[in-house]
Amino acid sequence: MNKLFFGTIIFLFSLTLLLMWFYEFSDFRFGYLVLAVLAALTLLGIYDTVQKKHAIRRNYPVVGNFRYMLESISPEMQQYFVESNTDGRPFSRNLRALAYRRAKNVNDTHPFGTQRDIDGEDYTALRHSIYAVHPKDEDLRVTIGSKFCTQPYSSSILNISAMSFGSLSSNAIIALNRGAKKGNFLHNTGEGGIASYHLEGGDICWQIGTGYFGCRDESGRFSAKDFKEKASLPQVKMIELKLSQGAKPGHGGVLPGIKNTAEIAKIRGILQGTTVLSPPSHSAFSNPKEMIQFIAQLRELAGGKPVGFKLCIGKRRNLSNSARR
Repeated sequence: MNKLFFGTIIFLFSLTLLLMWFYEFSDFRFGYLVLAVLAALTLLGIYDTVQKKHAIRRNYPVVGNFRYMLESISPEMQQYFVESNTDGRPFSRNLRALAYRRAKNVNDTHPFGTQRDIDGEDYTALRHSIYAVHPKDEDLRVTIGSKFCTQPYSSSILNISAMSFGSLSSNAIIALNRGAKKGNFLHNTGEGGIASYHLEGGDICWQIGTGYFGCRDESGRFSAKDFKEKASLPQVKMIELKLSQGAKPGHGGVLPGIKNTAEIAKIRGILQGTTVLSPPSHSAFSNPKEMIQFIAQLRELAGGKPVGFKLCIGKRRNLSNSARR
């Protein structure tokens, strides 16, 4: 391919010079532009041939660059020319347009149901009834907490999922918590601990991960004293024990030292500037029985508030085997 490219360049050079000579150089000024373009392509071809980073450009000088150019605009081509209004993951074009309209506080009514396959198995719709009833004007909630909880919590069925401060900015955490207060639903802190930005009036579910951030001692083990102090906050309505790293299975999460600022270190109870590991499993328990005992301990320290656990299951037998122990 290299020989073909440079052979073509030499041929075009020769042809251009021949035409310029035939028409006299002064009358064929366009030839100078052609020569300049050919010279630029020659330099690019030489560079592509000697560089060792991209095999395609090395084997197909100049032409190979179009591959990377097309690859760079592939997402846009896919989004604007290939995907339909109902395709796209995780959000389709219709859903994005709906979010944009609501953000701009304009009319968000957009009839896009008939664009979907209404005969498909995953199509959900409301069908007409000749004996319709008036819907109840009530807030759908569920009470969390058994008879062992002295402070059960009436939770909304839709809440804010776990996202830690540090992963999200302070402004984002403040906005989420104020939204939870306004909507009367729950805000999960994530395993990064309780920051002052979580205390904007919204109800909190405090997530305890394997790093025990906010309730750990100097060695990284669970601290009952620190947990009891923070769990007694009136904004904390529930405790969630996170068993494993769902997004990082098989190993723990890592907080790089460069991101471990003084503020984050104070919130999490760690040493500023150090790289901190969230272990792949808990040190406070090692089997299902010990986990239940630890949950009971957390409930007692929290003053009878509900305590649950969150886990990701890679294989179903992992849960069934644990239940039989």
